[in-house]
Amino acid sequence: MATQANAFHQPDPLDGWSLPAWTYHDEEFHRLELDRIFRPSWQVVCHASDVPNHGDWHTLDYCGESVIVVRGKDDVLRAFTNVCRHRGSRLVDGAVGCAKKLVCPYHAWTYDLDGRLTGVPDSASYPTLDKGRAGLVSVELEIWRGFVFVRLQDDGGPSVAEMMAPYEAMVEPYRFEELSALGRVTLRPRDVNWKNVGDNYSDGLHIPVAHPGLTRLFGKSYGVEAEANVDRMWGDMVDRESANWSERMYQKLLPPVPHLPEASQRHWLYFKLWPNVAFDIYPDQVDFMQWLPTGPTTCLIREISYVLPDNRREMRAARYCNWRINRQVNAEDTALITRVQDGMASRSFSMGPLSDKEVCLKHFCKRMRDIIPEARLEQQPPVGWSHK
Repeated sequence: MATQANAFHQPDPLDGWSLPAWTYHDEEFHRLELDRIFRPSWQVVCHASDVPNHGDWHTLDYCGESVIVVRGKDDVLRAFTNVCRHRGSRLVDGAVGCAKKLVCPYHAWTYDLDGRLTGVPDSASYPTLDKGRAGLVSVELEIWRGFVFVRLQDDGGPSVAEMMAPYEAMVEPYRFEELSALGRVTLRPRDVNWKNVGDNYSDGLHIPVAHPGLTRLFGKSYGVEAEANVDRMWGDMVDRESANWSERMYQKLLPPVPHLPEASQRHWLYFKLWPNVAFDIYPDQVDFMQWLPTGPTTCLIREISYVLPDNRREMRAARYCNWRINRQVNAEDTALITRVQDGMASRSFSMGPLSDKEVCLKHFCKRMRDIIPEARLEQQPPVGWSHK
């Protein structure tokens, strides 16, 4: 028994190593990720303020599914698969819309906003039809501080609120529930595996090397930490005036925000929720970013900014400068993750050693190996490994 106990407590020899490169381009690993990681995970769709009226809807496509979030006549938000129960046709097209009822464009089967099947042309000709059991298929929905999340499969994992519980007091002053969209969702396809986007997002070591703008803004204040389901990153703006115009104007023009504590007035805060949803929280706005896998070596980044009402010219100018600053950061990150994805195709690279400071990446790698144990293999297994 003592020998077994000692073995149980031995450190994992892979604890200080990254995931193997093959997991960033293998087709079978990608399929397992969709099934084991993305179907059971919470995915952000929109903010409740994006669907304010009865019949307003938003869609989210991922894992081969299309999910529609719609506000019912009873003011309740519900989520369904965007699929007619007759022949499987998509009900609605596009990302947003409004409808009194959901009518299939193929055979005009009609659904109420609560998902009930209410109309079938020539319904008497369907001997096997049970209208009461042929409503739209529900998808689990959670509203966390105004943001609408869905998940396709409940594997017993925590809610979004439970995931963010360690940081609720930190987030509360930002008044998420009162936010409204600034612009529309931007979609950015990327020729990289989704994990490379997330690895880079939670990485603090590259900031002083590859992001000169953030380094000018934050100095040496950038920090990272990993909780069970959430990574947190942060930085405080230095008083030293930046030589860059956008950064200097942001420093100069960002006005005081009355509802924020003093420590948050010049503080940039980032959260990454397992596995692929991020919130960038600034004094002037809140953005969400989400990277959805579209293939073994491709993904789609969704992002949008939300703001509180503020007509001050200084605030409008600060938000513009924020956009300019982060546009440059995004360009730098795109170049970085592309270089990594390209390099991972080399047979000379398998796993890389991880610094003790790479706490978020170490935690992510451990969780991935726990969910898909084949990620412990340094070399790519033969085709068909996932079926054994």
